[in-house]
Amino acid sequence: MLIKQQYEHFKLSAPYEETPLLLKLTPFWPATVSNEAVRSHIISQTMASSNSEKQLILYHYSYSPYARRVIWYLTLRSIPYSQCVQPPILPRPDLASLGISYRRIPLLAIDGDVLLDTRLMLTELEALFPDLPRLGTTPDSAPELRALERLLSTFTTETSLFSTAASLLPTDILSDAWFRDRAQFSGPSADPPSEKRVRESMAAGRPAAEAEIARALDFLEHILLADGRAWVLGPGAGPTLADIEAVWPFHWLYELPGALAPERFGEVRYPRVHTWIARFRAAVAAAKKRGPKTPKVSGEEAAKRIAAAPTTDAGGVDASDPVADAGTLVALDRTKVVFTVEGQQGAKTRVHAPRHGFKVKKVKAEGHAGAKL
Repeated sequence: MLIKQQYEHFKLSAPYEETPLLLKLTPFWPATVSNEAVRSHIISQTMASSNSEKQLILYHYSYSPYARRVIWYLTLRSIPYSQCVQPPILPRPDLASLGISYRRIPLLAIDGDVLLDTRLMLTELEALFPDLPRLGTTPDSAPELRALERLLSTFTTETSLFSTAASLLPTDILSDAWFRDRAQFSGPSADPPSEKRVRESMAAGRPAAEAEIARALDFLEHILLADGRAWVLGPGAGPTLADIEAVWPFHWLYELPGALAPERFGEVRYPRVHTWIARFRAAVAAAKKRGPKTPKVSGEEAAKRIAAAPTTDAGGVDASDPVADAGTLVALDRTKVVFTVEGQQGAKTRVHAPRHGFKVKKVKAEGHAGAKL
C-alpha cells in the first residue's frame, strides 16, 4: 500500500548547482513501504500516460551549460517543446509567479509538473515518448554500457568538475551584475564576499583549475576515446545519452573565447576530443534542422498552460542555499521528492526534485503549506 502525506511541511535546499549533499531527513514513513514498490508504481504510472500528448516548457537562458544538456536531448529525440527564456541572474519574475524561488536554470515543465535538476529531467524524459527512439541505455543493454553512462553522469554532474570549469570563465567577459550575483551566493547571507574577492578568487584559482581540466581531457583523449570510436558507447549511428553526459562541460568551455589556451588545450594536443565535440555539434545541428521548431512563450502564458495542464501520479512516500522554496509534500521515494507550491495568482504547481543533491527538512507551517527548496 502506498502512503501519501499531503499535509506535511518540509524544507528542501540545494546549496550548489547539482552538487551532492549529505541528505538529512526526519523519518515519518512506515517501514513496511518498500523503495522498489514505490519506484515501480511511479514508473508504471508514468509509462501509462506517456502515449498522450505532453506539453513541455523549458525555462532557460541561451548560454546555460546545464540547459544545453536538456536542449540537446530534446533536439536529438525530436521532442517538441516551448521555451520561456529567463534572465541569467535573479530576479526571475516568471518563476516567482509560479511560487518557485529555486535559483537554478533550467526548469522543465511537463504538463502540470515542474522538474528541477537536469539529472531528473533526463531520467523522466527517457521514460516518455516511447514512439521515439531512446538515447539512453535500457535494462537489456550490456552492463558495462549502463555503468559507463551512469559513471559519466556522475563524473560531470556530481563532482567538482563543473565548478572547476566555471572558474575558467574569462573575467573580462563577465558583467558587474554577474559578480554581484556570485558574491551574494558564494557565502553566508550575513557575510557574503565582496565582488572584488570573487574576482581575485577566480584569478588565483585558475592555474589549479587548468590542471584539473587538463586531467579530465587526458581521460577523454587517452582512455575513453583512445580507440578512435565515433561515440562514447561505440561506433553507433549517432550520439547517445552517454555522449551528452560526457560532452557538455567541455563543449561549453571550448566555445568560451579565452577560457582555454589553444597551445595547451587545442586540437594538436587533444585531436580525438576536438573531433568528437565537432561531430556531436554537427549531429545536434542536423537534428535541429529536421526537427520541430521551438516557439517562445511568455512567462504569463507558460504559467497559464502549467496551471491548466494535468499532473502525473507522483506515487507515495517512502522509507547553505540562501534561496528556498516552501510547499506541501506530495511524494517522497529514494530517487525524488515531489511537493506543491502556490503561485501569485493562487494556482498550485507541482515541483519535482531529485533526492541526491537536495536536503529535505520538516518545518513548521506558518500560515501556509510549506516545503523549502
